[in-house]
Amino acid sequence: MMKRRTILTSSLALGTFAVFGSRLAFGQQLTKDEVFNDKDAPFLGNPKGDVTVVEFFDYQCPYCKKAHPMVKKVIERDGNVKLVMKDWPIFGDASIFAAQAVLGAAQIGKYEIAMGALMKTKGKLTHDDIESTLTAAGLSMDEIAVAVNKHTAKISGLLDRNYAQATAFNFAGTPAYVIGSSLYPGVLDEKGLVDAIARARQG
Repeated sequence: MMKRRTILTSSLALGTFAVFGSRLAFGQQLTKDEVFNDKDAPFLGNPKGDVTVVEFFDYQCPYCKKAHPMVKKVIERDGNVKLVMKDWPIFGDASIFAAQAVLGAAQIGKYEIAMGALMKTKGKLTHDDIESTLTAAGLSMDEIAVAVNKHTAKISGLLDRNYAQATAFNFAGTPAYVIGSSLYPGVLDEKGLVDAIARARQG
């Protein structure tokens, strides 16, 4: 279940920037469709929403986990937003393991259960923490392992695309958001998220 990747992190940048002039390392222009409509990326909210919020996150990021209930509340309250969840596991082995496990759970229809359980954890995680959390949520690690192994190429490809997009946008850490045609690197509070959605809706 493990594909090791080393990524250096730095302090979060602040502010908003124009987007989709970014280019991937191999020179291909990044398109809205690739970012907003990756068929393998799990999502919450309204699949036909008039605004798409893309969140790059890590299960060991305390800011991601603290903000998640608020983000979910805003999306549900609005009712017309699609929230695309993009795993960007930048905090080492445990983050990669967590991302792979939850994406494996997604293959057996248990994404929200697995993602929600890990988002409720505190601080840094070990492999044992991740397994015990998912097991306590009613999931079978054996079933998840089978799903990950069966869909290794799909999961690895998604994580690679997420990484390429995050670095193309020059994100320095998690959380980071793409909303409409703007980038929001760093934490958004409730008002900031609502306002960003409103700006995206206005075009």
